[in-house]
Amino acid sequence: MTTIPEIATRLASLCNELKFVEAYTELYADDAVSIDPNYKNEPFTGLHNLIEREKQFLANVEIHDVKVSEGIFAGNYFSVIFSMHFTPKGQESKMIEELCVYKVEKGKIVSQQFFIG
Repeated sequence: MTTIPEIATRLASLCNELKFVEAYTELYADDAVSIDPNYKNEPFTGLHNLIEREKQFLANVEIHDVKVSEGIFAGNYFSVIFSMHFTPKGQESKMIEELCVYKVEKGKIVSQQFFIG
């Protein structure tokens, strides 16, 4: 079984390499839930839906840089700070910094919630 620190390290590695879809495919449960302030904080459910939303985002931005911190752990949860410098199509570049909180069950991420600083 994969440990939560191993999952956090792998997630950070894939994100730092801009392999976001691969991160979902490898690390998330089929019924994973995402809560994101960029999408009105309404729960979004299902791995397929999360992957499709990520593909749409990636098709509409140019990513310049991503940094993911080391994880902080408590029980079945871990959190990281995620920073991204990107340019949406037709807009000026943006820099975001998020606190990301993940819940893991049976070796897979089952939920994620983002808090934008």
